[in-house]
Amino acid sequence: MNPPPDPLRLPELPAGSTVAVAMSGGVDSSVAAALCVAGGHRVFGVMLRLWAEPGAEAPNRCCTLGAIDDARAVANALDIPFQVLDAASVFKREVVDAFTAAAAAGDTPNPCFTCNRRIRFAWLLEHARALGADCLATGHYARVDVDPAGGHRLRRGVDADKDQSYVLHRLSQAQLARAVFPLGVYTKPEVRALAAAFGLSVAARPDSVDLCWTGPDGVAGFLGRHLPADALRPGAIVDADGRTLGRHHGLPRYTVGQRRGLGVAVGSPVYVVARDPVRNALVVGPDAMLGKRRVAVRDMHWLTGAPPAAPMRVAAQVRYRSPAAPALLLPGPGLTAEAVFDAPQRAPAPGQGLVAYVDDAVIGGGVIAAVA
Repeated sequence: MNPPPDPLRLPELPAGSTVAVAMSGGVDSSVAAALCVAGGHRVFGVMLRLWAEPGAEAPNRCCTLGAIDDARAVANALDIPFQVLDAASVFKREVVDAFTAAAAAGDTPNPCFTCNRRIRFAWLLEHARALGADCLATGHYARVDVDPAGGHRLRRGVDADKDQSYVLHRLSQAQLARAVFPLGVYTKPEVRALAAAFGLSVAARPDSVDLCWTGPDGVAGFLGRHLPADALRPGAIVDADGRTLGRHHGLPRYTVGQRRGLGVAVGSPVYVVARDPVRNALVVGPDAMLGKRRVAVRDMHWLTGAPPAAPMRVAAQVRYRSPAAPALLLPGPGLTAEAVFDAPQRAPAPGQGLVAYVDDAVIGGGVIAAVA
């Protein structure tokens, strides 16, 4: 490894810590590993072999042979041990099957929530601990620190464009206690510069996009092969007044806010406004119909372990690439809550996540159940 640039902003870990780094062969996880090494810790790299759709597409792009070779080359350059763990079956069961079931039920799920909670910071962390690790580092753009009460806070990364706290919001206190995010204090351009300064071969590798296990035909193609025929029954595309404008090819193939691929022409742009499983109808309308102020949430996960005692002002985010917006968050019975936004939010959809922040810290988040 080349001499590191100075000064480095290194992870704050106890002296003598052993760190497992979840590697993917990409620039982010590679720089995360290099920073842990530069911090003087004992480090080893682990990579997950994940499920790939048999006979339909190329292997899961998170763990192609090329990606494994790239990760191994980085580990060799850093002079750290490296191994590949087979997580295909648990990933299929916990992530892919859960995603497919949610889509069949009419939701628009984000599988990254489940992958981080049940695969990276559960299955992988458990295996890393068995191999001698004290903690698990990843290439996520987020931060963890300790609040005045002694609990662990999940905070946004300093790079607002790359921040990934949204997809990490379901981590428990126990998981956050062993999570290390070395890139949370860097911007993406700084990370690429670090990769070059460290002499890593993956410095120019492009970022990954979309779901890791889908192929060129994307989510719609995957669902077309894996959902039961009844879930993909064709039906009517209708406007808000119930007038039929065309035919859809199965409700799970569409998501709220979608414009392309509808196959209807009404003289002005129309978007998917709702999916009506009772009528098996796809409701479309102008962009103005996508705005919603009230968002009901189920399966709420509060990072402190308990809901606040009273409604609180937050900034709430309804999808990964949407900005957080001012809202009143009202805790409900059980694991429910409702967010009432100051202004309508564009296209929140059942199954997606709502994540609430105070300043840059995650308060909690859950699954969108209904919008109004």
